[in-house]
Amino acid sequence: MDFLAWIDTILFFVLFALFVYVFASVTITSLHKVYLAFHFSMLLWPVCQFAIKTMDTPKVQLFYLKLSFVDMCLLAVGWLLFTVFLTGHSLFLRKKMSLLLFVPALLVASCVIVNPNGKFVLPLQGSYIHRSYGPIFWYIITVLIGYIIVSLYIMSRALISDKAPRIKTQVKQVLKGIIVMTVFILLDIFFNVVLNSSLPVIPGLTSLGILLSVIFFVIAIHRDKVFDIVKIAHQDIIDTIDHGILVLDDNEIVIEINRSLFPHIDLHIGFRFDMANILSKGQSSSNIDLFLLTYQKHPLKRTEIEMKFPNGRHINIQTAPISVNSTMVGRIITFQDVSELHRLIDETNLQNEILQERNQSLIIIQNELSQTNQKLEHLAITDGLTGIYNRLYLTQKLEYEVLNNIKYQMPFAVILLDIDFFKLINDNYGHLVGDQMIKSTVEAIKQTLRQTDILARYGGEEFIIYLPQTSQSQANLIAERVKSTVESNKLIAKNIPHSLSITISIGLLSINNFTFENLKSPSTYLNELLESVDKALYKAKEEGRNRIVSIVK
Repeated sequence: MDFLAWIDTILFFVLFALFVYVFASVTITSLHKVYLAFHFSMLLWPVCQFAIKTMDTPKVQLFYLKLSFVDMCLLAVGWLLFTVFLTGHSLFLRKKMSLLLFVPALLVASCVIVNPNGKFVLPLQGSYIHRSYGPIFWYIITVLIGYIIVSLYIMSRALISDKAPRIKTQVKQVLKGIIVMTVFILLDIFFNVVLNSSLPVIPGLTSLGILLSVIFFVIAIHRDKVFDIVKIAHQDIIDTIDHGILVLDDNEIVIEINRSLFPHIDLHIGFRFDMANILSKGQSSSNIDLFLLTYQKHPLKRTEIEMKFPNGRHINIQTAPISVNSTMVGRIITFQDVSELHRLIDETNLQNEILQERNQSLIIIQNELSQTNQKLEHLAITDGLTGIYNRLYLTQKLEYEVLNNIKYQMPFAVILLDIDFFKLINDNYGHLVGDQMIKSTVEAIKQTLRQTDILARYGGEEFIIYLPQTSQSQANLIAERVKSTVESNKLIAKNIPHSLSITISIGLLSINNFTFENLKSPSTYLNELLESVDKALYKAKEEGRNRIVSIVK
């Protein structure tokens, strides 16, 4: 078999492996369904290219050639769909005008299939392995470039908008992928079509571009962890509550909503919430302007108001901040329908005992809501398996701490550790034992830390420890103690005849030097620190694991 044919085959198998990895490792959401369909369409191109080079019959070659370009049309539509869903504009697809976006792709696919008078492609030397393209081919390329331009426009609009930083981070990663894919496709056209007569064929350029873009897309899906099990647990909790619950991020964008809210207000995830607009639709005996002032100018304060809407419903609206270290990261708004309570008050104005019981019931409900809000706030900053802080909390905490440390010249250290060969535990004993090992390791690490130290789960079997007001020598001692304690820790699991133990690799970063430039951008400085300690951890694993690699800045 021709070696050139194997290039696309190898790239296909790599793409298929990434497809299986995404399918097996993520909780399937609408975004993942769109991506998986997009990814599947990318698999067809290298398969068709392989088939064209290995088939001897021109008709069969032409079939696979047409299929590959029809797939390219699907790929262009996939670009647009994935971009729309990723940037939170999925409602745009519900409009009838959105059908026009798919008309060019359908026309292109029809022209490819029909190939009128060979105006799309003609064989050379009786075979489509070597071929010449006609004007329809350049029409196809023009349409594909148009789809690319629309996708780039949507992503650029998302980057300059006020969307949450986590969405912008994903968009930037996907933007890189689409740019890489586009560059390789254009290179393929330039070298293998425009310069076909003067240069030898360079195989696999488009397939390689697809592979590289897929890698960027997979990173984008996994980076922000917004689709993990903790989010699903949050949704399950709030859906069991009778009152409408709305969770907003720090930009007033809806990130969670429960089923009970829809009778009161028509909102969807990704919408911007406008409290003033909601209040303008009803009347209240309370001071609406004072409520709005507190809501807008004092977001860390809890506040509430009762509104009567034109449909006759009385709704009690309560707002509560989600904060970390006095910094608001979001807000919880509850909508309680108290219409029935008002009816009872009107009907039983003289029955004080019944009224008091109803008031007591309302107080109990409000207490339950307050407790539920506290639970939600706790879930937002902790890891569901181990109970320690999660990565989101620690990074926000570190930004605050780094600012103070730089300002007051206080040394500190960061430890990033990873369980060695953790995959073998999962493979040999199962994920339940793996979870037990993670929890046992966390308990062992906590025994070695001071009260002021902060332990958080960084991701998977990686953990990060922040050591405030800690010199280099102190940090080394703590890191050694953590390493030896974990190594001596034994796990006795059910149905396993012997105890299990593990080792860890540690990257240690000690900060003793501070400059004025660090103070200007603590967020950028923190990212640099995390990259440095991650490199130290990687070096520890590269040098054989079960060791500490320490660096000083």
